[in-house]
Amino acid sequence: MEVKTAVERKTGTVNIGELELESGTVIQEVELAYERVGLTDAPAILVCHALTGSQHAVGEKEMPGYWADMITPGGYIDSDRFQIISFNVLGGCNGSTGPLSIDPRTEEAYQAKFPFITVRDMVCAQQIALEKLGIDHLAAVIGGSLGGMQVLEWGVMYPDKMDRLLPLAVTPYLTDYAIAFNNIARLAILRDPNWNNGNYTEGTIPESGLSLARMVGMITYRSGDLFNERFSRKQRAPAGNFHDEIAYEIESYLDYQGKKLTKRFDANSYLYLLKAMDTHDIGRGRGGWQQAASRIEAPVTALGYSGDLLFPPGSLEQFIHQLRQNGKEGKYTLIDTSFGHDGFLVEFEKWGSIIKSELEH
Repeated sequence: MEVKTAVERKTGTVNIGELELESGTVIQEVELAYERVGLTDAPAILVCHALTGSQHAVGEKEMPGYWADMITPGGYIDSDRFQIISFNVLGGCNGSTGPLSIDPRTEEAYQAKFPFITVRDMVCAQQIALEKLGIDHLAAVIGGSLGGMQVLEWGVMYPDKMDRLLPLAVTPYLTDYAIAFNNIARLAILRDPNWNNGNYTEGTIPESGLSLARMVGMITYRSGDLFNERFSRKQRAPAGNFHDEIAYEIESYLDYQGKKLTKRFDANSYLYLLKAMDTHDIGRGRGGWQQAASRIEAPVTALGYSGDLLFPPGSLEQFIHQLRQNGKEGKYTLIDTSFGHDGFLVEFEKWGSIIKSELEH
């Protein structure tokens, strides 16, 4: 009987060499940073992260990852049964090739000269990286938001590479409503005095613009009911001066979240990933999303979250309905939550068992 070798957690980078993007541009010496947890020869699950996430889905005890409570021994995603791999996306700022990386042709950081990328480019890079890691088939691909976009593209681009797809808090294309908010966030950065056409220095980052962009995002990630219940118009100071004063707890919260992001995320990466999300449409160049959906072969289990402003749950349900009309296997569940879009990052007890059940199949 073969003895499996346990690997608690391994991190590193995979050099995938030259990568031709959807635009036709070629990037040299592309690297993807990864986290790998579980058994080295167990079935592999690919976890795809959201906009400001990273490869650290599990993380460390001192700094847990965004799904540390999802991916545990015997847990919803069982690290005793599977190996779980997560990549920092192409264009990210946590070790993968992106605007912070050195362009081998110029030996200078790409910054705003980094080429435009799409979700399809991210998925293509991941597929090559998995092959480099010795993985040619996946038990499942799972992720929410930008991660969910990657899940859907995996299903369309590489339909025979996985046993199951689990897209969360996503739609087959990004809505105009979501693009509008992304545009506000983008302009906040571009109009920051320190932007300098993307050629800012480490000491003069567009902190104000990136912070404001994050605040815009935070408002859309969660529901109005949650904000109202949590803050209840609590004041920190009299609301008589509108110049510099933070009068309400909600203002303090957003200010804190905005500044917090500037300490760990690159403004250029934020812009590139926003634009990649804007172009998300599995039907682009494929005859529409309904036609693209017909390419998917793996069973799909999709979760929508009530109150999601950016990715209306009804659109995800419609996508599953289309799969069924195409004769494919699809399941949809609406998760009742006051967290809105951020529901896929919290309240695992409400929906984690669905994931566990599907993976056990």
